[in-house]
Amino acid sequence: MLSNVACQAAAAAFAVGASLARPAAAEPCPQLVTAANGLQYCDVVEGTGDSPAAGSMIRAHYTGRLASNNAVFDSSYERGRPLNFKIGARQVIAGWDQGILGTDGIPPMKEGGKRKLVIPPELAYGDRGVGGVIPPKATLVFDVELLGRRKP
Repeated sequence: MLSNVACQAAAAAFAVGASLARPAAAEPCPQLVTAANGLQYCDVVEGTGDSPAAGSMIRAHYTGRLASNNAVFDSSYERGRPLNFKIGARQVIAGWDQGILGTDGIPPMKEGGKRKLVIPPELAYGDRGVGGVIPPKATLVFDVELLGRRKP
């Protein structure tokens, strides 16, 4: 999720005070599970469909927040269009690939599922941050809804 282009667009919106800068209510999460690499997750709604395979094109809705202050920095819901991307192909941050495909005791998501991901900086943007919206060394919180495979 969040290619550099998407982050730059979010940065521009954030800079001009668009609604993306507003904190929004997060999905409820009964208990976070932590993987060995520091990635945390909890299934808010367990999906009933298939899990995606690495390299497949998928569609996902999401809201991304800074863990430090809960400020929303990007949301596909607010744009009214899900993110389409190839999972497991480094088109998104590592925390997304691992949090959707599964890793280190985290099961893969299933279509129709909603998952909260708490992504440490090492699996997000690390020391660099992004465009004035995501500071360096930021832990990110995402509410992800896996809609399924991208339809041609």
